[in-house]
Amino acid sequence: MNAKRIASGLVVSTALLMAIAAWAQGLPAAAPESVGMSAQRLARIGDAFKKEIDQGKLPGAVFLVARKGKLVYSEAIGFQDKGAGKRIAKDSIFRIYSMTKPLVSVAAMMLVEEGKIQLTDPVSKYLPAMKSLNISVAKADAEFARVTYALVPADREMTVQDLLRHTSGLAYGEITQNAPVKEALGKAGLYKSTIDYDARDLAPAEEVERLAKVPLAHQPGTVWEYSHASDVLGRVVEAASGERLADFLDKRLFKPLKMGDTGFWVPQDKIGRLAAPLPADIMSGKPNNLIDVSAAPANDSGGAGGVSTAADYLRFTQMLLNGGQLDGNRVLSRSTIALMTSDHLGTRISAPVTPGELLLGTPGYTFGLGFAVRQGPGVAGVPGSAGEFMWAGYAGTYFWVDPKEEIVAVYMTQAPSPIRAYYRRLFKQLVYGAIND
Repeated sequence: MNAKRIASGLVVSTALLMAIAAWAQGLPAAAPESVGMSAQRLARIGDAFKKEIDQGKLPGAVFLVARKGKLVYSEAIGFQDKGAGKRIAKDSIFRIYSMTKPLVSVAAMMLVEEGKIQLTDPVSKYLPAMKSLNISVAKADAEFARVTYALVPADREMTVQDLLRHTSGLAYGEITQNAPVKEALGKAGLYKSTIDYDARDLAPAEEVERLAKVPLAHQPGTVWEYSHASDVLGRVVEAASGERLADFLDKRLFKPLKMGDTGFWVPQDKIGRLAAPLPADIMSGKPNNLIDVSAAPANDSGGAGGVSTAADYLRFTQMLLNGGQLDGNRVLSRSTIALMTSDHLGTRISAPVTPGELLLGTPGYTFGLGFAVRQGPGVAGVPGSAGEFMWAGYAGTYFWVDPKEEIVAVYMTQAPSPIRAYYRRLFKQLVYGAIND
């Protein structure tokens, strides 16, 4: 009897250990060949990036690739903290910066599904301070060979859809070419020359109040420009749900998907897993200053404040590929995912710098509600499929979802280098080169 109990206990323990190992990698593993991929060709990813890491161009990186719901490639290369001599691990935690945006976009669409938000709602319905905004309009002065700016009232209010697709007229001080907007963002504490995309010290109400005093860079609904829109969207989620953004996401997204290491700060019992950048970028020579995520922020930045692991984010991407559900937990409906991954720019909205050019240095992508969306198999200078969608983060992180090929892939590093687009393209082409069915 005791022997049977011991044997039964061993079986349960073994099963539990296998389950824990599976969660640590995000999804259950399978031989690449069983889902139409080549193990030998996938190994090229590690070979290529090991060379870059050995040359001191990257500190370290974690790569996860899944096809048809099965993990086919999992690799951690280099250092979590090179200065401390600490090797990177598959459960290392990364600042994901703009890969926070898709998480908050999903949160907003949950509230749309519940009828608490409509995409056509003016943002001022939830944040009254955003009602009457002015636009900083550039005008070329040919006589003096200079550009001047004038303030004009907005033709219409920005909507929730504008926030989701980055057509609100808002801007980033780090990116915009509109001089008065950049200056105003700096004075408001929403743009800092020392640490990019860091406004964690402003309370939510204060952030909105200050942003409302900054002129818009464009008339709402006319131009695609990457911006503070997702931060404002996070404030809309809070207003519509009555909950702090971090709490809403934890309850409605992270816990159901078993994303246990994802949030807006790293607790002290996990801080030893936080990945660090190299002291300076080897290409530009500039210091690599990243946001401090060791304590709870004053506001949860929906645009750049998230932290996560490769495994956690892989589960998020698989949920998206599955049409809004994973392991029996439905987050969004299939129709909502289809809406989010459709073209929301069309021909009416201009994009002087397209989403693909910003992210990968290549055209071929439009924008949906929280994601860049591939328009066709051609044009883009990287392999992929029509309908594929993706985004990335300032510190080098990257993911994409390809419904046609049933591929999801996540790349995590802490390297805010100007050549980060090169590494995203490299990873992507090596994954597609491994398809052999």
